[in-house]
Amino acid sequence: MHRTAITRTPITRTPITPTHLTRALLVGAALVGLAACGTGTRSQENEALGTKAARPPAKAAKQAAVQGLPGMPPVLDPKDVYAADRPGRLSPVVKDFPSRVYVPNTNSDTVSVIDPKTYKVIETIPVGAQPQHVVPSWDLKTLWVNNDRGNTLTPIDPRTGKAGKAVDVHDPYNLYFTPNGKYAVVMASLDRELVFRDAHTMKRMKTVPVSCYGVNHADFSLDGRYFIVSCEFSGELLKVDTEKMKVVGQQKLPFDGAMPQDVKISPDGGKFYIADMMADGMWVLDGDTFGKPSFLHTGKGCHGLYVSRDSREMYVSNRGEGTISIFDFTENKLTKKWHLPDGGSPDMGGVSADGKVLWLSGRYNSEVYAVDTRTGHQLARVKVGSGPHGLAVYPQPGRYSLGHTGIFR
Repeated sequence: MHRTAITRTPITRTPITPTHLTRALLVGAALVGLAACGTGTRSQENEALGTKAARPPAKAAKQAAVQGLPGMPPVLDPKDVYAADRPGRLSPVVKDFPSRVYVPNTNSDTVSVIDPKTYKVIETIPVGAQPQHVVPSWDLKTLWVNNDRGNTLTPIDPRTGKAGKAVDVHDPYNLYFTPNGKYAVVMASLDRELVFRDAHTMKRMKTVPVSCYGVNHADFSLDGRYFIVSCEFSGELLKVDTEKMKVVGQQKLPFDGAMPQDVKISPDGGKFYIADMMADGMWVLDGDTFGKPSFLHTGKGCHGLYVSRDSREMYVSNRGEGTISIFDFTENKLTKKWHLPDGGSPDMGGVSADGKVLWLSGRYNSEVYAVDTRTGHQLARVKVGSGPHGLAVYPQPGRYSLGHTGIFR
């Protein structure tokens, strides 16, 4: 559970048999144009999206174009949603930002700033009550600290590392952005709402009440037309139509006491993976059909999901046992498990811009872990404030951000 540590009675686990998932190919007629963001000029929009530095590979241009959400930047490669996230492929917007790791300390009401070169905390920023995640904005220019109980978002300028004036936003447990950059989507967990706000001013545009409990994490489909949301406290999943801003599907996970956490789409867009900290593994879901998911055991307290820079593997943090499982997308199986020396509570985080280091918060140990993605060896344990949660490694490659601790396209 994210907010506080609790004692739970043992759960009777029901055997779960993986089933093969199928998916229809997304075929479009033509690439959509880039949407204007605010009142900036076309050259400014191109700069914000990093189009000068990130052009589609020649082979991708020959493939059938994906008919994406209106106003969404074109999909670079229909076979790899993470094509823009290659090592060092920084947008012009962020290329001069200093590399830092921003750690929200939920119980300390602060953000620890780590220099990844020295593994030292170089600054501690006071923020609002119970900061849960540090979220890069769609245009990559701002980091938003989600002060859940403080009912505010604190903006941090990643160029200077300085915090700005907090913005009033109720129950901002987590934050996402629609792929066209039009809306921010606030995961108002206790309010039981998905709140669509202006991506720049955070003005409330539409409130979508939900019948599940504890909306917290999400990811978008390849074409951006829908997103899958996990409901932590009722063990459910939602499917939301992005353009209509409407829940179009809801299902209960087939496990007694399910507690879904992070959500991540496969590189080819065919499957969604949902971490479940009580089932101790990942649910594998066909988002298009939204049918019954299969299950893959990873480890106790399965929690965070992060894709490697080459789109070949996914790092899965198992918070309850201090391990990281490695899932190979091509082989469709777990291939390795890394153990943190002396254990720990690996939670949320991100991958360095060069892809060589996985950073994870130690939720119940007041520390952060730096892990070598080539060997699995621990590089450092950095002491931070109490209750470190959704840390953001910044900057990272990509043209735009979909939110959370850094989902880039």
